[in-house]
Amino acid sequence: MMSLQFLKPVGLCLVMVAIGVSFSTQAQAHGGLALAEDMCRLTIGPYNMHFTGYQPDNSRNKEFCEDIPATGRTVVVLDYMEDALRPLTTEIRVIRDTGSEQDLQAITVLHLPPKVYPAGSINFECSFDKPGKFIGLVTVGDKQDLVSRFPFSVGETKIPMPPGYFMIAFAGIAVVGVVMFFLLRGRGKTSDSTVS
Repeated sequence: MMSLQFLKPVGLCLVMVAIGVSFSTQAQAHGGLALAEDMCRLTIGPYNMHFTGYQPDNSRNKEFCEDIPATGRTVVVLDYMEDALRPLTTEIRVIRDTGSEQDLQAITVLHLPPKVYPAGSINFECSFDKPGKFIGLVTVGDKQDLVSRFPFSVGETKIPMPPGYFMIAFAGIAVVGVVMFFLLRGRGKTSDSTVS
């Protein structure tokens, strides 16, 4: 009888660890940019674009999405994921994140005016001279009513946290939950026996 009661918290622990594994393998959304199924997906209203970035002078063929690892020449490729985007105009703008966008021209680092890309792919190059925070703006449609806005940083060092740490954290939470379960359950039995 005791072994069956013990299996319930162990099962709960296993479920919590499984949930931890599933969350640790997903990246969090970064504005309009998110990692999904091993690809960077840029969401613009009902549409999606595949985002790929390269820094050929720094990291050769290594792809990145979201934050740019170093300063220097950066090549970005946006591929339409829906054919409905092909007849629509697309405008690209990269601005410095200054907290104000009143003088858009003064903070613009790169601007590709609205244009139709019938092949469904946009390639552009941008050079970042110094590290900092930036915002990417991708606007789709003649009325410019669909805008994806995603903040990113360039050359800012972050302390990487491997997915294994998330597993350890969730396993620790599960163990604490099991211990608390037994402690609280043991207290309940003690108080029941003293009352009777």
